[in-house]
Amino acid sequence: MTCLCKTFAGEGLGLSPVCIGWHWVFDDLQSEERAALADRAFREIHPAGATIFWEGDPANKIFLIKAGRVKLSKLLEDGTEITLDLRKGGDFLGENMLSGDTSYPVSATSMAETLICGFTKERFEKLVQDYPNIGLKVIKNLSKRITLLTGRVGSLSLTTLTDRLHNVLVSVSREHGVKAKGGFTIPFPMTHEALGFLVGAHRVSITRAMKDLKKTGRIIQEGRKVIVCGGYEL
Repeated sequence: MTCLCKTFAGEGLGLSPVCIGWHWVFDDLQSEERAALADRAFREIHPAGATIFWEGDPANKIFLIKAGRVKLSKLLEDGTEITLDLRKGGDFLGENMLSGDTSYPVSATSMAETLICGFTKERFEKLVQDYPNIGLKVIKNLSKRITLLTGRVGSLSLTTLTDRLHNVLVSVSREHGVKAKGGFTIPFPMTHEALGFLVGAHRVSITRAMKDLKKTGRIIQEGRKVIVCGGYEL
């Protein structure tokens, strides 16, 4: 099947090999149903720094990041922006639309030129009317994912804060890192506030945990950049 995203974007963007019809949300579909997903999806290109959706906006889009990188953030009452996660090509956003939530709990901003491929609520509902099995499979796959995430939450109590923080840094470096001597560099600043949000800890505790990681040689800090040490493969 021809990649319609490649036809839409041309040669300028490095596209993820993941097609929307093969994302885990749509596991176990028939070839005809996968083709319908790809054919009916909308496609948009957002320049670096553009807001794809704001926190509090109606959750009316679900989409695959086909190319680029997206920052998910939340605005606190005092006006401070907290980075919650970073998503790359091949990741999915907007699942709130499927769960019935009325608004996005976070904002999504493109960190580089970004191509998204997905559905508005109205377009997806029309697709499910024409292909009811798609809706049934989506419900089943979301239920499986909820079970998996519940298990992960339970495992948080089994490790120390330092270990949890190291796991987060390894995960980020695997997804976004650049190979460097002794490990992989995270190519953008990770504030202690953002890290605290990711592991569920106060900024002061993150500062202590970062010192422990540097002392034990698991990370190296050069200015605002972090090198996660180790020989694992990205």
